[in-house]
This record gives sequence, C-alpha cells and structure tokens, in this order.
Amino acid sequence: MRSRRAPFLIAALVAALLTTGAAAVVGPAAQAVVADCSAPAWSSSSVYVGGNLVTHGGAAWRAKWWTQGETPGTTGEWGVWERIGTCDGGDPPTDPPGTDAFPVSEAQFNQFFPNRNSFYTYSGLVAALSAYPGFANSGSETIQRREAAAFLANVSHETGGLVYVVEQNTANYPHYCDTSQPYGCPAGNDQYYGRGPIQLSWNFNYKAAGDALGIDLLNNPRLVQTDSAVAWKTGLWYWNTQSGPGTMTPHAAIVNDRGFGETIRSINGSIECNGGNPAQVQSRVDNYLRFTSALGVDPGGNLYC
Repeated sequence: MRSRRAPFLIAALVAALLTTGAAAVVGPAAQAVVADCSAPAWSSSSVYVGGNLVTHGGAAWRAKWWTQGETPGTTGEWGVWERIGTCDGGDPPTDPPGTDAFPVSEAQFNQFFPNRNSFYTYSGLVAALSAYPGFANSGSETIQRREAAAFLANVSHETGGLVYVVEQNTANYPHYCDTSQPYGCPAGNDQYYGRGPIQLSWNFNYKAAGDALGIDLLNNPRLVQTDSAVAWKTGLWYWNTQSGPGTMTPHAAIVNDRGFGETIRSINGSIECNGGNPAQVQSRVDNYLRFTSALGVDPGGNLYC
C-alpha cells in the first residue's frame, strides 16, 4: 500500500515547495561552496604557508603548508593546494587525484635541496619508486609523509644535501672489497666505495642490491654514479630491505611508528647512536623536522637514538 501512495505524497511535497519558493534549495542554483574570492591572485614567486588563501583559475584555494611555485589545481591528492570553492560561477577542475607518485612534489624537492648535484634528479627518484611500491605508500597519509621526509632527511645527511655522488675520502676506496666472498671484486678491489643517496659501499652490498634490483652491480658498480634511477633504487633497496646495525629496516621503523631515531640506528648504529656522535644524530633530526614541517605533518616521537 505504501508503494502506491508514494508518488502522490512526492507530488504533493513538490507542489508545496513550489508554492512556497522553497524548491530553490534542491535546484541547480545551490552548487557552489562559499569561497573568499577577495584573496589575492596566486603568484609563482610568492611564498605561502598553511592557511593562506589565493585565487586562481576561477577558484579559491587554501594552502595546506609552506609552498612556492606550485600551481593550484596541478599538485595532486598529496598536493599543497585545497580548492575551497568557485569564484565566477564556472566549474574549474578540482585538484586531480593521484597525479603525484610521491608525497613530495618536484617543487618541494627542489626547495629541500637547492644546491643539489644535477645527478640527483626528481625524475630519477620517481622512476625508482616502482622497485619498492610500499615505500611512502603504506599506512596513513601521515605515515607516508613521515617516511618520505625520513628517507630524504637521511640521504641529505649522507650526501651533504644531495651534493656528493661518491664518497669523498678516496683513501677508503681499496678497503671495501671483502675478499672472503666467493664472487670477489670483479670490477677491481677499489671499485666498491660509497655511491649514491645512501652511499652504497662494499662488494657484498653491491652484489645484494644488484641481485634484488635485477641489475649487475657487482660487475658494473659505476652504474650507481652514472644512472640517477639506479642510484635512487640502491637507496630504496637499503631503506626497505636492510636493517644494518639496527633491529629493523628504516621502512619498518616509520611504518610501525617506532620513530625516526630507529632509522638512524639502522643506517649507522652505535657509530652515531647511544652517544656515539650526537652532532651527527642532531643533523639528521634537524633535516627531518625541516622536511616534516614543509610537508605539514607531525614528526612523531622517538626522534633520537
């Protein structure tokens, strides 16, 4: 019985709404979120911080964190700009989801490393992500941003801000060949020195990383200093699979909320941790706090080791 009466009731309701003029609440006119269109136009040269409002492309936008040079509407779901409404009745595109493969945009990457060596390209980093799809892509958005910041903070420390591609102390070069390994050092005893963002060293690490990545790094270790994507992949290999002198991988330390300090322990252990070199630990922590702040995310606890 109720199903037959429903059309009559709906018709009566519509008639009543039309009579009172209240039907406007369901009509096409109710479409736009109220936006502050008095905000200044976005400028590529201006610096914005979280909460700043701008207008661009017929819409109003709010910055989520510090930014400069990132165009509203192009930064993806991880991006800095949130569209909060239209300004002129038009329908500009919303911030497109999934356009960035990494929580750090190219503009932010360039801001983090203003003096970086041109070898360390953003495109090389993005190309390397496919080797470890769980990296900066596991857990909540907060965890993902923390992991991106933690990885970049550590590689920044290892490379002087992505300035150095190879280990600077050449006197160490002959010392990284473990002759007890059955495969030896076919590229030469002095060819397994530190290279790349995590400063991969020792013949056994070149062998293990190469095997994991499907690249013959034992015979061709120089690929880590001549191919940006390969270099980034070796950094991600260590980060995601090696615990080093620690008890967990750096990836696990962040994803399992064990803190940034455990990533340091997994990279340099007692050389820096447990009072080994507090200044070096502080350098890494300072990088991490700077990057998490720029990404608009809380750094979490247990920052030291």
